[in-house]
Amino acid sequence: MTQSKKIKVLGITGGVGAGKSTVLDYLKRRYGARVLQCDEAAKILQEPGGSCYRPVAELFGEDVLGRDGRFDRGKIAAIVFTQEEFLEKLNAIVHPAVKKYVEEEIQKERDLGERSLFVVEAALLLDAGYDSFCDEVWYIHAPEEVRRLRLKTSRGYSEEKITRMMSAQRTEGYFRKYCQFAVDNSSDNVENTYEQIDEGLKTHGFL
Repeated sequence: MTQSKKIKVLGITGGVGAGKSTVLDYLKRRYGARVLQCDEAAKILQEPGGSCYRPVAELFGEDVLGRDGRFDRGKIAAIVFTQEEFLEKLNAIVHPAVKKYVEEEIQKERDLGERSLFVVEAALLLDAGYDSFCDEVWYIHAPEEVRRLRLKTSRGYSEEKITRMMSAQRTEGYFRKYCQFAVDNSSDNVENTYEQIDEGLKTHGFL
């Protein structure tokens, strides 16, 4: 029996607009990491035939389904924004399924034995318990004013929407308390971010 290759699992989290995608892209390009974003996994699992499709459809009813049978995410978002109990029920369906999916993907990479780094990204990584299969969790951060500017320029979000999103997320103090390393991604010079990542991987035993 062939022994599975040891693979390190790195969790990436942080507030909206912190630039997590910049970090993920670098880890993939520079270190050949397998990158899995939990939001994307959740979307896959909620597609017709996915393990979450039927439970979510039963929770919200047929009104949230489009003509193609897929969920209208705008309608679901409107419901969970005004009715918190629906958000809790949705998370109770999706989070365990995503966790199982990620664990299975990590094992697949172990069995293939081609990579030494697996990166999992989620804004709710800590809240959803995804840190249980991570060797470490890193916090990607930037000052609020920088994040607001990014969200306005890159996504066209209004100040009201940004404020609402930020108020729903964990504080910087929370992230710093439960994460093992922090990357300051506020600089316009992306090389500063890359240098911190390189140093963190070396000093924390990922290389």
